[in-house]
Amino acid sequence: MMGKRPLSLLSATAAAALLMSGCGGGSTRDDAAQAGPAAEGFPVTLSNCGVETTYQRPPRRAVSLNQHATEVMLALGLERSMVGTAYLDDSILPEYQDAYDGIEVVAEEYPSFETLLAAEPDFAYGGFASTFDEKEGRSRDALSKAGINSYLNVEECPSGPVTMATMDQEIRNVAKIFGVPDRAEAELKKLHTTLDTVEDELAGVTPVELFVYDSGDKTAFTAGGAGIGNEMIERAGGVNVFADLDKAFGDVSFEQVAERAPEVVVIYDYGDQPVADKKKFLLASPALKDVPAIRNKRFAVLPLSSTVLGVRVPAGVDSLARQLHPDRFK
Repeated sequence: MMGKRPLSLLSATAAAALLMSGCGGGSTRDDAAQAGPAAEGFPVTLSNCGVETTYQRPPRRAVSLNQHATEVMLALGLERSMVGTAYLDDSILPEYQDAYDGIEVVAEEYPSFETLLAAEPDFAYGGFASTFDEKEGRSRDALSKAGINSYLNVEECPSGPVTMATMDQEIRNVAKIFGVPDRAEAELKKLHTTLDTVEDELAGVTPVELFVYDSGDKTAFTAGGAGIGNEMIERAGGVNVFADLDKAFGDVSFEQVAERAPEVVVIYDYGDQPVADKKKFLLASPALKDVPAIRNKRFAVLPLSSTVLGVRVPAGVDSLARQLHPDRFK
């Protein structure tokens, strides 16, 4: 986890008290500003994961929570509208490093509600449903009552299969909220150029059957068919042996993995368990000893940050394709 200067609990609590006393009665932070004329192209109304929000103007004090949310905002050039960020799984992409360095890190992982309030945001962008955990006091309703609009990555509440079209929707939604739709189209053009290049290189390739190993020792936590990871596998010239698992991630038994006999194991790299340790565990598993991928020690690796809906997805497809079909990229 990369970070800079987390806010102290004392300052967070004091700021929270000031904010709550100023917001009172569920009014929004920028009520006074909203009394004036709307910004050009606004108001904008967006329905997101069951929450409908009308923006009178672009957010001015945004906080991004989770890596893929942060990088979507930076890809759209929104760093001047950001007052905080939190929770990286990997180093920030090099092309965004300078912009990222100018933004306060409010917490190494998820901030408490009080710490979040201390940043005085008018908008919070979460990458995972856990961002807005009601038990932790960070529910979207609680944020709204404190005058903070919120947005959740649409992979967490899909209305259908999560595909590259969902990636496009995510980036366009964020750009719409901030009034920069042209930036979304420019970014999507770059991302789809990468995808188109991979598609050309893999034309006619025989797909490789693979199993995603995220984590787990009693059971295997794997990628199912309902997340962007499944679409990435298909575009990289693979077949997810657990595509029939009707969720983005889920647990399966190692006996089920053995029955489906994948040719490759794709390891998701993140957290405190190194890839080398994950490989060692899988290679030593009695249940997996006859699996082709294990017998042949055939592994591919992707950082977790590349396998969730955000701007890293096309590069992740390219990386996986090169590992599955190296002969196509000589």
